[in-house]
Amino acid sequence: MSRGSGERLLSILDLFTEERLAWSPAEMMDRLGYSRPTLYRYLKLLKDTGFLTSLPGGRFGLGPRVVELDFLVRASDPIVARSQPWLDALADRFPGTAFVVQWYGDKLLCVASASRDATARTSYPRGRPMPLAAGAAAKVILAHLPKRRQDAILGARADADAIRAALKDVRRDGVSTAFWEVTPGIVGTAAPILDTGGHPLASICVSMGTERYEALDTTALNDAVRKAARAISEEAIEADGKEIEDA
Repeated sequence: MSRGSGERLLSILDLFTEERLAWSPAEMMDRLGYSRPTLYRYLKLLKDTGFLTSLPGGRFGLGPRVVELDFLVRASDPIVARSQPWLDALADRFPGTAFVVQWYGDKLLCVASASRDATARTSYPRGRPMPLAAGAAAKVILAHLPKRRQDAILGARADADAIRAALKDVRRDGVSTAFWEVTPGIVGTAAPILDTGGHPLASICVSMGTERYEALDTTALNDAVRKAARAISEEAIEADGKEIEDA
């Protein structure tokens, strides 16, 4: 398959979002500009391989192969495997939800979480894309990106200068706290998971309601989240080094 064909296939899959879960071929042709024969060739391939499935009314939705890939990610992603014990420990100690997010492009995705709190609220269920510009989990990643990358993500936001100034403190402190930035009434405390070069791989965050946050020893929360992030980073770096030695 040529690079152009691969990009066209990915463009079809990229059409599907939380806001738009189903598309008709006519809608796809209108959005992507593909000819009818080209689109139907790609649709057949995506359907035959399980990436798309037929829906009532002649529309298409994402298929079971996507669910299979999610299972494989859970089984193979080293960040997920190394994070879960730390997430469980944070959930045992603090109210709310502890979770890990990874990033690509200008998006965050929750990849693992833990909670012992039946009343916990979070905007980060596994797999839901969130913008990489708001919230504690996002800011600790942004703080460790090169300035050019930060500028590309922040774009022309009215508060971009204020965010850049705050990122310097986040990078220095190794932790970020955000009030109501993603979900009204929710406070998030996060720290970055870094590779050996200091590049952000992910972040770990604990989110909870404002009243519960204000009743906590916030210094202990900051220290616990930083400790978890540092431990996951060290375990990931150690595992990478062992894989290189064994290769």
